[in-house]
Amino acid sequence: MEQVSTMFAPHPNLSDEINGRIVQSEVEGGVFLKDLAPDTELHIHTRHHRYKVVFQGESQALISGHPEYCPEPVLVAIAGSTWGGSMLKLRFVGRGMHLEFHHPEYRTPIITSTIQEIRESVQPHRPPAVATA
Repeated sequence: MEQVSTMFAPHPNLSDEINGRIVQSEVEGGVFLKDLAPDTELHIHTRHHRYKVVFQGESQALISGHPEYCPEPVLVAIAGSTWGGSMLKLRFVGRGMHLEFHHPEYRTPIITSTIQEIRESVQPHRPPAVATA
């Protein structure tokens, strides 16, 4: 009999519900921050808002698109994505999940509504302007 390999092996210490959500995040798609080049733009459409995220490296990003928390770009630390509870998929932005980030002006993390779409674009690196005499 031929053996079939799978992408995900359920963790024996996690519930079926959690293992199922992990599989669902693989199916729905998303992006790990470690796979992004600096200056990559993510356009994230949630159930209620449209965010523009410009990745700066590590977990840092400039985010805008929320009328209260980030009407203008603000530097935040992206923690990852959650399914609405306390379990976080670290440094991952996933469709069907909620983005969680740390804003410098708020003590608790900001958690978005459900992510419906993620579009990625890499901005060309622009050399610094040189003054001429």
